[in-house]
Amino acid sequence: MLKIKEIPQNERPYEKCYRLGPEVLTDTELLAIILRTGTKGISAYELAGEILKMDDNKTSLLSLKHITKEQLLATKGIGMVKAVQIQCISELAKRISLVGFNEGTKFNKACLVSDYYMEKMRHLEQEHLYVMYLDTKCKLIKERLLTTGTVNQSLISPREIFIEALRCCAVNIIAVHNHPSGDCTPSRNDIECTRQIKKAGDLVGITLLDHIIIGDNKYSSLMELKLI
Repeated sequence: MLKIKEIPQNERPYEKCYRLGPEVLTDTELLAIILRTGTKGISAYELAGEILKMDDNKTSLLSLKHITKEQLLATKGIGMVKAVQIQCISELAKRISLVGFNEGTKFNKACLVSDYYMEKMRHLEQEHLYVMYLDTKCKLIKERLLTTGTVNQSLISPREIFIEALRCCAVNIIAVHNHPSGDCTPSRNDIECTRQIKKAGDLVGITLLDHIIIGDNKYSSLMELKLI
C-alpha cells in the first residue's frame, strides 16, 4: 500500500475530496480522512487499509461491523480515541438508516419493516428475533428482542409474546429475524415457528401480520410468500 507522501498531492484523500467530492473516494480514503492521523511509521491511509481488512483479510467496510474494541486497541496506531471513532462510524450509519421513520410510520408493508431493520440486523453474526407490537393502524408501540441464537420453535414462547402484547395493548404483531448467512430463504423451522405464533395469536385476538426474514440487503416475507 502506498504511503501518503508517495501519492501525488492532488490525489491525496483530502485534496481529492475537496476537488471532486466524497463520493469519488475509496473506502480506504474515506476512513483515512476520518482517522486524520496515523502513528510513527504508519500513515492514516495505511492504517485505514489495515483496519478494513481486519475481519477477513479482504479490504471491506464490513470489517467495521465485526471488529471489536479489543481488536482495535491491539492494533499499532489505534488508541482509545480512534477506537471510539471507528465504532461510532457503524452506529452512525445504523442511525442514519432510521431517520425516515417516526412515531407516525405505519408498518403495513413488508418493505418498510425490512428498511427499518436492515442495517440493524443484516451484519449480525447470530440470529436475533424481534417482535414488533403495533396498534390498529400498524404504528409501532414498542419492539422487543425475544431470542438471540438459533430461532428455534422450542425456544420461542408464544405465551411470552402475547403477554407482552396484552400488556402494551397491541392489536397486531410482526416477527422479524435475520439469517447470518445472508440468504433470506425461509427454513422449515421458520415456517413452523411462524404458524405456531399465528395460531396462538388467533386464540387471543392478536393478529400476526407477517414474519420478515432479513438477509444481506434482501428480505423475505412469509405473508407475501403465502406461507402463513
